[in-house]
Amino acid sequence: MTNHPELDPLVDRIRSATATGTPLRIQAGGTKPFYGNPVDAAAALDVRPFRGITSYEPSELVITARCGTPLAELEAVLADKGQCLPFEPPHFAPGSTVGGMVAAGLSGPSRAAVGAVRDYMLGATLLNGKGEVLSFGGQVMKNVAGYDVSRLLAGSLGSLGAILEVSLKVLPTAPATATVRFEMDQATAIQRLNEWGGRPLPINASAWWDGMLVLRLRGAAAAVDAAMQWLGGEPIAAPQADDFWQGLRHHTDEFFAKAKAAVDAGGSLWRLSVASTAKPLQLSGEQLIEWGGAQRWLCTTMPAGTMREAARQAGGHATQFYGRDRSAGSFAPLGAPLDRIHRELKKAFDPAGIFNPGRLYPGL
Repeated sequence: MTNHPELDPLVDRIRSATATGTPLRIQAGGTKPFYGNPVDAAAALDVRPFRGITSYEPSELVITARCGTPLAELEAVLADKGQCLPFEPPHFAPGSTVGGMVAAGLSGPSRAAVGAVRDYMLGATLLNGKGEVLSFGGQVMKNVAGYDVSRLLAGSLGSLGAILEVSLKVLPTAPATATVRFEMDQATAIQRLNEWGGRPLPINASAWWDGMLVLRLRGAAAAVDAAMQWLGGEPIAAPQADDFWQGLRHHTDEFFAKAKAAVDAGGSLWRLSVASTAKPLQLSGEQLIEWGGAQRWLCTTMPAGTMREAARQAGGHATQFYGRDRSAGSFAPLGAPLDRIHRELKKAFDPAGIFNPGRLYPGL
């Protein structure tokens, strides 16, 4: 990795920034500036030139790519071999990159069934705050040296360093997919989702909004057919269903379009991670429920304190996903033990505190 000339400008820039205490804002595709707290008065560190798929072994279900690689390019290569990133990382806009996918740590509609970004991380290479190249993990499942450190980068929002390269586990595309919908209220949908979650059904994704529960089934054709017969519901044609799930994944569907318009008018879109069995949240605003009841989107003008207390009572936490006023912080405040761990990690990887300062939390 250190022999690549594309790295020299990045290393020089980081070492200079560390020496002068100049904050750096790591960026590539620029598709997620809304996520997390704003990073002001920081110079951009563009990692897009460091791109390309460096290794792909379809038979081993592993692909390795540099941070600036367009996510669409990587997914196209996988699709050509009948494989995919099963956690469905959102693109939000054209230009999303592999490094940004890992740094944001966001997963799509199938998250509850297949796992998150971090669950598919096998290895990673990082430029730390001293301009040193650090490697963790490997390219096979049995190589676990540094395994948890590579996973730690998922969702770190560039606060620990510039992600250079990642190795990801991939999976074959499911042989069969079907989507069905049911008319029911929110409380009934949450109850049914938890009941169905305890049965051997190939439920890959779920979404409830405006009195309609939609399920996506994936797996062996026989399993999908049997589940459709047992569940009932109204089948949705494949093209329409695919548009729906892609809209949820990339936040281009009707709910998120309305939410963005509401944000422009002064509201906020909150993402609440709660217990899947939590009862309907008695909060004003429009709600959409995913992940078997565990992820609840709420577009509202209610204050941050109210949202976070409601999430806490429901067994989780709240994140301000979209919002103009982020003075209360995008992420729920950490308790003392977790805060100390975060700060010690930051100090170990970025002692001068130059990378994306404040993007996660003040002082990080």
